[in-house]
Amino acid sequence: MTRILLIDDDAELTSMLAQYLAHEGFAAHAVHDGEAGIAELVRQPYAMAVLDIMMPGLSGLETLQRIRQQSRIPVLMLTARGDGIDKVTGLNLGADDYVAKPCTPAELVARIRAILRRTQAAGVPDLQPDASRNLHAGPLVLSPGSRQATWHGKPLELTGTEFMLLEVLARHAGSLISKQDISMQAFNRPLTRFDRRIDVHISAIRQKLGNRPDGQPWIQNVRSLGYQFLED
Repeated sequence: MTRILLIDDDAELTSMLAQYLAHEGFAAHAVHDGEAGIAELVRQPYAMAVLDIMMPGLSGLETLQRIRQQSRIPVLMLTARGDGIDKVTGLNLGADDYVAKPCTPAELVARIRAILRRTQAAGVPDLQPDASRNLHAGPLVLSPGSRQATWHGKPLELTGTEFMLLEVLARHAGSLISKQDISMQAFNRPLTRFDRRIDVHISAIRQKLGNRPDGQPWIQNVRSLGYQFLED
């Protein structure tokens, strides 16, 4: 069974979510603070973590930052409804997606399944016509089968979502691709109005790539049109 780690100080909520996830075919384990969540991820493997932002002691954002120092496990944040600052901060720190609380268990499971589909190689065949082949775009090399990346010959640490977005851009290197097309190819869902997830993740990727010799970013933003990865 696919193992999901719930990190939330609300014991009643995590108990209910764990039961629902079990009914949906997942094996869910809950811990109730950030330190315990980090320790549990070290102790045994999980396919994904669901992390509450608002926790006493070590906050969800601090927990996420420490998780990202040692793991690329997909992380779904639970945020307060309307708290845009935490959402953007979490995405910048490497979260793969977020769900606003209160949410229904069905919505949470749908988001979990969507993230697992796009972060597991077998779930995105349309982006991987030959998973055994490396994808080259300028100094970037992506290995879709192993989901590894190198930049100028050195390992490039990416979250699952960042890998998916960079793969789409690399496959269209040298060409402008709209954010709507990026969303459909990377996430298999249309981009909704005011949704800035793609912008936030691409901003994080840009920071990891640095600038070109001419001082320009490797990923160009054409306002209102989309993004373009420059090969040289």
